[in-house]
Amino acid sequence: MPESGRVRIDARNAGWLGAMSSSSSGGMIVGLIQLVRPRQWVKNGFVFAPLVFAREFTNPASIKLSLLAFALFCAASSACYIVNDLHDIERDRRHPTKRFSRPLAAGRVSRGGALGLLGLILAGLAVAAVFQPYVMAVIAGYLVLNIAYTFVLKQQPVLDIFSIAIGFVLRICAGAIVLDLPLSGWMLITTLCLALYLAAVKRRQELLGSGSDGREVLEKYSPALIERYAEMSATGALVFYSLFVMSANQKLTATIPLVIFGLFRYWYVVERLGAGESPTDALLSDLPLLATVVAWVGVCAIVLYT
Repeated sequence: MPESGRVRIDARNAGWLGAMSSSSSGGMIVGLIQLVRPRQWVKNGFVFAPLVFAREFTNPASIKLSLLAFALFCAASSACYIVNDLHDIERDRRHPTKRFSRPLAAGRVSRGGALGLLGLILAGLAVAAVFQPYVMAVIAGYLVLNIAYTFVLKQQPVLDIFSIAIGFVLRICAGAIVLDLPLSGWMLITTLCLALYLAAVKRRQELLGSGSDGREVLEKYSPALIERYAEMSATGALVFYSLFVMSANQKLTATIPLVIFGLFRYWYVVERLGAGESPTDALLSDLPLLATVVAWVGVCAIVLYT
């Protein structure tokens, strides 16, 4: 073959390999973004509850501190998701949907890439501990709880649901600590009950959707048992929330109908529309439910501001 022909072929091959490398790099970045599950960061919005109910949402300094706590919890929760996906990679590969949606199971991210990202996140949290030691103490507890959940607790009935719920309570604690506010017992128990409700509904949908193939712990539950857990938790959330708002500010009783509607609508979305396995997806995919949450936040802000 003439030298010029070889040069042209080599140039074409170099261009093709470069395109493949660029595409692979882009796919890796997308996979790493999926690995940290940014859609799930909406759960960390619980850290803003003390900011709202303490009427600190007009204070720029308080807003910045709450945003910092939110960012730290997003990083911590993403680290927990990475650990969970590394631990469950083989199980996820056998799952009907997770083998496509989880980047490690689908092969879009390597173990080395996941470990590297995990190391960066943990290093950032370690640096934050120097500036916010008390908040990071709460987040450290959250990390320990979730590691225990990944390796032990998610195989233990009832403990698995409470482990998820306590994570939401810790978010409330971090939101209060970062603002140096006293913790409200009513707020904590309301959050616990609401989180238990969401966790129980999640387990119900997993059980009905994939049986015990999705999680080993589901073998120890029945739909009727989990539904009773959900009903009890929803009732507790409503009662304790009502007591909380009436003791904090009588005008906040206007939000109680919104909470009742939200609980009803969420159960409708779960029962009739088949959502609930991911509470975040259920919230973001149902416009009336999302509008109810926005309206609740708006009414709380208006009442507390005035």
